[in-house]
Order: sequence, then C-alpha cells, then structure tokens
Amino acid sequence: MADVPVFVIGNFEIENAERYHDYEKGFFPVLKRHGGTFYTYDDKAHSLEGGTLNGRVVLLSFPSEEAALGWYNDPGYQDLINIRRESTKLNFLNIVHGLPPRG
Repeated sequence: MADVPVFVIGNFEIENAERYHDYEKGFFPVLKRHGGTFYTYDDKAHSLEGGTLNGRVVLLSFPSEEAALGWYNDPGYQDLINIRRESTKLNFLNIVHGLPPRG
C-alpha cells in the first residue's frame, strides 16, 4: 500500500511562554528534516460539539506515518519535548491519517 499523508494535531496550554519560546526556536529545523509542514496554530480554537479545546491547537502534516514517527522520535525533537513538557500542559498530540492517493 502506498504511503498516505498524515496530520499531527496537538492541543496544549502554554504555562511558561519564555521557556516555550526555546522550544519554538528548535522546532522548525527538526520538522523540515522529516518532510513536515507546519500549517497553523490557533490560540482561540473552539469546539462546535464535544470536548473543550484549551490553549493552543497546532496542525502539522507529513508525507507518511513513518515520516511523522521519525520526526517525533528524532533525538533532536526528543530534547525539545522536554522543554515543551516543562513549559506546557499537553492535552493531546494525535496522528490522523489522510486519504490514500487516487488513481
């Protein structure tokens, strides 16, 4: 089966903005190394139904689940995760599979 794109959706509350900025500075080089794309973040996202979103929501994409897991497990990103954990309260970080290519 061909690789399908995946999206990573995260929701977290920033508790220490200065420390979180250290996370942001290192984030993009690691993301790009794994073919990731940063789409957006929103500090005022809201649910139309169901649970409440608190804080920031981010949306990323990767060409495959393998690429997304490579990003997450990258030693450089693992170092950044510690900064994120120190500076935020994570509500969720999920992988959502896209549709397979048509043809």
